[in-house]
Amino acid sequence: METNPLLDAYSSHDKEERTMERITDIELSSIQTEDPQARSFSNNANSILIQEDDIETPYGNLHVAIQGDRSKMAIITVHDIGLNHVTNFQGFFSYQDMQPILRHFCVYHVNAPGQEEGSLHLRPEHDALGNPDSLGKRYVYPSMDDLAHAVQNVVENYEIARFIGFGMGTGSNILSRYALRHPEIVDSLVLINPTSGKSGWIEWGYQKMNSWYLWSGQMTNFTEEYLLWHWFGSKTRWENTDLVQVFREYIKTINPQNLSLITESYLKRTDLGIVRELDPMKRSGTNTIKCRTMLLVGDDSPHIDDVIYMNSRMDPQETDFFKISDCGGMPLEEQPGKVCEAFRLFLQGMGYVPTLNRLPSQKHVTNNNPQKLISATDFTNVTPVC
Repeated sequence: METNPLLDAYSSHDKEERTMERITDIELSSIQTEDPQARSFSNNANSILIQEDDIETPYGNLHVAIQGDRSKMAIITVHDIGLNHVTNFQGFFSYQDMQPILRHFCVYHVNAPGQEEGSLHLRPEHDALGNPDSLGKRYVYPSMDDLAHAVQNVVENYEIARFIGFGMGTGSNILSRYALRHPEIVDSLVLINPTSGKSGWIEWGYQKMNSWYLWSGQMTNFTEEYLLWHWFGSKTRWENTDLVQVFREYIKTINPQNLSLITESYLKRTDLGIVRELDPMKRSGTNTIKCRTMLLVGDDSPHIDDVIYMNSRMDPQETDFFKISDCGGMPLEEQPGKVCEAFRLFLQGMGYVPTLNRLPSQKHVTNNNPQKLISATDFTNVTPVC
């Protein structure tokens, strides 16, 4: 009997497909599916705070959240505009790769006056502690320099001898000012999206409009979109919609009047006045940040020009500049693994955690793809610039 080879081949192929389908059905029948837990700022069990305090300062109450053993070396964080210690740092400091690092440190999360969760209105007719007319004068929200002085009140309250500063955006500016005034206390700085100059005309125009709306108690769509752009940039807003949606929901909980006050202060910031001096004979008398500093920015960050400009004014012998690939304006949320690895190597360069090897997620990557072994340690995806 004659046979058609084409029909035989098709029949054989059809049998194989049916067999694979049956095998697939059997394999999947033992898998239990679970709905993923929605990302929020209150469902992270790894975020362990041992203490929360309100520190009275001449510039208002600073809400401080402490994470870790207070006998360890201190890390002080200061958040960006529109954020607080929860929305800016909780996700990153609860990240699995950060846990081996945090065992060696105690983190003090500092919130600017009126920016913590559930904060009361800071009205001009109240004093710095929120009491009506007790000082006989109107309360003026602290400037960037005043907030740097307020950080000193936190340092004195907890008797911190030296610390590592960790700031983002507005927080980076505050910690930079503190480091210029107290170089003997700041051991090193990690600055994300820092700026060293005054606000430009475009920023001034947008923020002035935002401040006017916010002070009237309105969280308009214009202000919401500006905040999302400020935090993430344009690319991340369209590509990482789940992350952006979490922060979009968070914006609804912000106290608009209090946000208006810190917005005005950040808008009126003065230039840091730092200078890059390459002559060793003149360097000692130069106004510059003298501690070891790491500048971090995403390659799609809306603040990349400001960070590059600040890097050009820093001492190149004390500064590391990392531009993180595939990242917008919030590296702590978009690329926490890369930031953790950069932070680990930065700390080890200063003599901390010398026995800490490659972090867990980096080991997972290199074990599954040996070709990435070198890139995980040599920062192929993180570009250093002198």
